[in-house]
Amino acid sequence: MSFLNQKYLTLTPYTPGEQVDEQEYIKLNTNESPYSPAPGVQKAVAEASQKLNRYSDIAVEVVAKPLAQYLGVKQEQLFLGNGSDEVLSYIFQGFTEKGIAFPDVTYGFYQVYSGLYQVDATVVSLNEDFSLELKEYDELKGTVIFANPNAPTGIYLPQEGICDFLERHPNRLVVVDEAYIDFGGKSMVSLIDQYKNLLVVGTFSKSRQLAGARLGFGVGNTELIADLNRLRFSLNPYNVNSLTQAAGGAVLQEQAYVDQKIQETIQVREWSKQELTKLGFEQTDSQGNFLFAKHPKLAGETLFRALRENKILVRWFNQPRTKDYLRITIGTQEQMERLIAVLTTILEGVDA
Repeated sequence: MSFLNQKYLTLTPYTPGEQVDEQEYIKLNTNESPYSPAPGVQKAVAEASQKLNRYSDIAVEVVAKPLAQYLGVKQEQLFLGNGSDEVLSYIFQGFTEKGIAFPDVTYGFYQVYSGLYQVDATVVSLNEDFSLELKEYDELKGTVIFANPNAPTGIYLPQEGICDFLERHPNRLVVVDEAYIDFGGKSMVSLIDQYKNLLVVGTFSKSRQLAGARLGFGVGNTELIADLNRLRFSLNPYNVNSLTQAAGGAVLQEQAYVDQKIQETIQVREWSKQELTKLGFEQTDSQGNFLFAKHPKLAGETLFRALRENKILVRWFNQPRTKDYLRITIGTQEQMERLIAVLTTILEGVDA
């Protein structure tokens, strides 16, 4: 007997990347940073652990104040959540009355949240080269959401195209999920005063080395943020715990460290692109902290399993348009050199 509400029986949950012992595997499958948090972050979390007998600050002031300053916005234009996934969850729950539209190849949680909240979702095909055409959304209704740079392709859509769409549809909410914006492209955050129908979502998981802390944010006009907080206070006012607040506040004081690691990631990404090209891989022009690549001689699943046998984890999406591709998170230079060496050996076996 199932006690679950019947409407959820067909719900397909999100499938996270595999978590493993990193002493045994090189982990290039979940788009985390390969670098440890800055020393100041670790110290701040240790100090905060001594006050866990008290509830966390519902205003998240230690993060909100410096983050608003860094982004160049007002604190009342900023919403903080338990990872960007929670921010996205509230958006799907509360801002999709007229439906929502998103690309067919993008972050998997969009489809999951559509099912969870029983939202009328329209899935729009990307171009053959995986680029996004916002004109394809012109005749639709309701909210539009897309990741920029997109995941898993890494393709970036310039500001101009987004602004044109915002101006054409001032009464439709446009959500730009910028989880990977620090690795390439220009953020839309600076335009929230210009466009009242723009909501930008960001995260501390990727470029700030805090995937395990779960800290995300939304940036938009004060009315949008107030509505997000209406939902938050109706579910969990203490959504950002004290240790995460300490980590978030501390990492915002470590921008030099963060910037250095971003640049290292970009350098390793570009080196890895070149090496994969030498091996015959076809790739998108990824601007994220990952690559999206396929090889004409081997199926994506075959490569995925061969790499796993060699203790290297990457992500393979068994969907019609992506089944030949691997999404490869950018690790350290040493990790990526190991990846290239293993791929070289695998491909030599094919050519032999």
